[in-house]
Amino acid sequence: MGLPPLTVLLAGPRGFCAGVDRAIKIVEEALVRHGRPVYVRHEIVHNRFVVERLEALGAVFVEELDEIPDDGQPVIFSAHGVPKAVPAAARARAMNFLDATCPLVSKVHRETERHFARGRHILLIGHAGHPEVIGTMGQLPEGSVTLVENAAQAWALTLPPGTEVAFTTQTTLSVDDTAEVVAILRDRFPGIDAPQKEDICYATTNRQAAVKAVAARSGLVIVVGAPNSSNSLRLHEVAERAAVPAVLVQRGSDLDPALADGCAVVGITAGASAPEVLVEEVVDRLRQRFSVTVEEVTVASEDVVFQLPASLRRVLPAA
Repeated sequence: MGLPPLTVLLAGPRGFCAGVDRAIKIVEEALVRHGRPVYVRHEIVHNRFVVERLEALGAVFVEELDEIPDDGQPVIFSAHGVPKAVPAAARARAMNFLDATCPLVSKVHRETERHFARGRHILLIGHAGHPEVIGTMGQLPEGSVTLVENAAQAWALTLPPGTEVAFTTQTTLSVDDTAEVVAILRDRFPGIDAPQKEDICYATTNRQAAVKAVAARSGLVIVVGAPNSSNSLRLHEVAERAAVPAVLVQRGSDLDPALADGCAVVGITAGASAPEVLVEEVVDRLRQRFSVTVEEVTVASEDVVFQLPASLRRVLPAA
């Protein structure tokens, strides 16, 4: 008796975005140019598979700069961005550092600085403790930014009368949740200044739209990503809000294929820091129990590419 049939819908876009791809290439190119070790402050992106592969190549991951010896080797700042105090500390030690901050996160940093320079108090919509939020708040003096995590906090927020305000957002938020919070802030602060262009990045928006498309046809949605990855968690939430059971797994071996028993269709997506090889692992895991037919469901095409830092684009001298 053959295996039961199962249609797998692969959400597109999924997986690596341009910012993640650039950050990983910065580490790889730094290793080529400078040799082992290259230090990386915080996980370069939130994915253990990626981190472990780079460790095997010679990257050493640390949480703070004081863990790095004065050996002249470069340190790289993660794609999530860092407070201004971090590069300042690196300069004070004459460290060779490379900034792998996603350019779309850097855009949010510059926005907050412009608002501050114009005398506005900044309301940052985001998740407390996330490295991107820590980095954005760390661009300005303490007290210049108020974090707003959800609709309840937006309603409860109090500011001194006459305060000029602006809002920015973390780049990896739920599109729907953020729209709700923004609507509340606009209602409560009619003169609030908004970003010139949406802060939630194109990759986050596209991946959430793709999950909605596959969830509409699926009995189960599998999200490939790390539990500390904001964009992966948001994809899981989007699927659940579509009233579809959803599971978050880091790789194929983490999946119990029996979860798909009774399903005719299963949807699969991957967070922006999860490589395609992990999606392939999940499909192969399902093939152990089902006769799988794969279908791509693409809602948008992406052709964004971010350049490496100038120091890594210079042509190396011939050996």
